[in-house]
Amino acid sequence: MPKVKFVNEKVTVDATEGEDLRTIARKNGVQLYSGPHKVVNCMGLGTCCSCNVIVAKGAEKVSSPGFLERLWRLLNPLLGIKILSNPGKEVRLACQTRVSGDVEVVTHPPINWHGEKFWN
Repeated sequence: MPKVKFVNEKVTVDATEGEDLRTIARKNGVQLYSGPHKVVNCMGLGTCCSCNVIVAKGAEKVSSPGFLERLWRLLNPLLGIKILSNPGKEVRLACQTRVSGDVEVVTHPPINWHGEKFWN
């Protein structure tokens, strides 16, 4: 049984193999959404991009990005900025990321507007 550790919340939970990170977080009281997205979001369809997380450890133990997730990386400017401002880190949509092993997840990834690697 895979274990998912939510780093910011200091919570480690058991998950079912093949379950998505959004479902795991919601079952265990981990808040993925901020601001108005707490109420208005796509309910896990992968279109609002507000459940983005960083897979800090175990990126090889999650599903690869599907067509919809790759499309939104190109079309959603805020998701693109989060990806650009976190170089070398795996920014994923929790609702589209299925676990198959132990992973560590950072919720609410920051946007580094003034970081040295952001504008390079």
